[in-house]
Amino acid sequence: MKRILYTLALLFPLCLQAQEHHEIGITVGVSNYYGDLQPKFFGDYGYQPMAGIVYKYFMNPHIGIRVGASYTNLTAADSLSNLPNSQARNLSFATHLFEMHGALEYNFLPIEILRRKATPFIFGGIAAFYFNPYAKDNNDNKIFLRPLGTEGQGLSMYPARKQYSLVNMAFPFGGGAKFFIGKALMVTGEVGFRYTNTDYIDDVSKSYVNLDSLGKYKGKIAKAMSYRGNTVQGADKSYNPDYGYQRGDSKSNDWYWFGNITITVYFRAFGNPKEYLKTKCPGFFR
Repeated sequence: MKRILYTLALLFPLCLQAQEHHEIGITVGVSNYYGDLQPKFFGDYGYQPMAGIVYKYFMNPHIGIRVGASYTNLTAADSLSNLPNSQARNLSFATHLFEMHGALEYNFLPIEILRRKATPFIFGGIAAFYFNPYAKDNNDNKIFLRPLGTEGQGLSMYPARKQYSLVNMAFPFGGGAKFFIGKALMVTGEVGFRYTNTDYIDDVSKSYVNLDSLGKYKGKIAKAMSYRGNTVQGADKSYNPDYGYQRGDSKSNDWYWFGNITITVYFRAFGNPKEYLKTKCPGFFR
């Protein structure tokens, strides 16, 4: 038994070396956001194009690492909601989003040039992303929301309301299926969810503050962009929500997700595919 284990231990790194490969390519698809202004993961609106680049290194046909960079837009608006309370709030946002991620990827089947040509897979990792939410005012001017402190960030009378960072972490995970095309290309379809460490992608999280104080110290624009229910047709123009009245749900952070197709070039697939069979591996590594 010891001899068998010793032999397997010697063969394992050889198998990894014989079967390792690299992939590099592009990814395109759609994105959407889930948060205070969009209470559904797969909403009825808000889908935006996304694109990126990706590099993968597989130690063997099952396990690899991937790094990538992506760009997309996220957007949502209460006016498009079918919930009366959201329509009455009438907030909206949009943002550019840049992401860099690293993750582990696991193929359930050993996809390889001379072996299986398709497999389902899963992945999980960590990411950093940049965003900067903005909205349009009544004159269709783009107003960036973070400097306004729409929930009292930066005001001395609300010391617990800290200004949020525009660079945050996310935890991507998901899965899909991949297919070998010929001896050079890998085509992958996946859905990847990103749980973030911020509740302010949409600039909405907690409760309203005193809007008169907000207007006094942050300006009229801050007051106007904090509460926009008075711009709804037929609304009471003089109404302001009381301090502490719910504006968002601070118990849940924001999410975003990608549904994308990736095409990568499979390096070491050109010229001599027999290279992968130089070492005869135990059957359960195949």
